[in-house]
Amino acid sequence: MPGPLYHAGGVATCSHTTGQIAFAPTNARVFVMGAPVAVATDQFMIAGCPFTLPGTPPVYHPCVIATLAPSARVKVMGAPAIVTVGPSVCRAADQAPQGPAVHSANQTRVVAQ
Repeated sequence: MPGPLYHAGGVATCSHTTGQIAFAPTNARVFVMGAPVAVATDQFMIAGCPFTLPGTPPVYHPCVIATLAPSARVKVMGAPAIVTVGPSVCRAADQAPQGPAVHSANQTRVVAQ
């Protein structure tokens, strides 16, 4: 499914809407809107997720890492570019899936499939 490329200037959160997804770009050649494009080999970390498992006592179980959707056709320096549509998942430290990533602000000029 075609979608806009995700880049370092884009805004994405975990499904709990307060955990910000950030990454350190490894791509130094392809830029969109002045920011490097994200690729599948980047590590997407999440900070600020408030998720707590219900119980007595409640257990703090935040999202800490995300796996975002890679492009099927577009590669940047040999790695698939990340698009803002498609399957993505945020995970807790124990790798338990916590829900999809939510892209709320991103560039719309460059679309990949």
